[in-house]
Amino acid sequence: MNAREKARNEARAKVIKAMGHPTRLFIVEELSRGERCVCELTDMVGADVSTISKHLSVLKNVGIVQDDKRGAQVFYSLLVPCVMNFFSCVESVLESRAKEQTKLAR
Repeated sequence: MNAREKARNEARAKVIKAMGHPTRLFIVEELSRGERCVCELTDMVGADVSTISKHLSVLKNVGIVQDDKRGAQVFYSLLVPCVMNFFSCVESVLESRAKEQTKLAR
């Protein structure tokens, strides 16, 4: 692997790692339906503002979400909606694995 390939794979790993938490996956899925303010996400997740803000910061730092401050509220939206294609791929992997495990159980 050359330096360019290594750097690209490290960048990819950061994005995948950022999505590697159930709460962040939930947030991304919710944002795919439209922008949300931090207060809405806090209520949906059932966590405090500080925790949700940290999760959003992780997603923002890798370029998955963007924010828009309006007065005292901050609204978040997906910067790259194509991230939902990754969710579809993950679902395909899970379905394939379930089928394989069913075959083994017979």
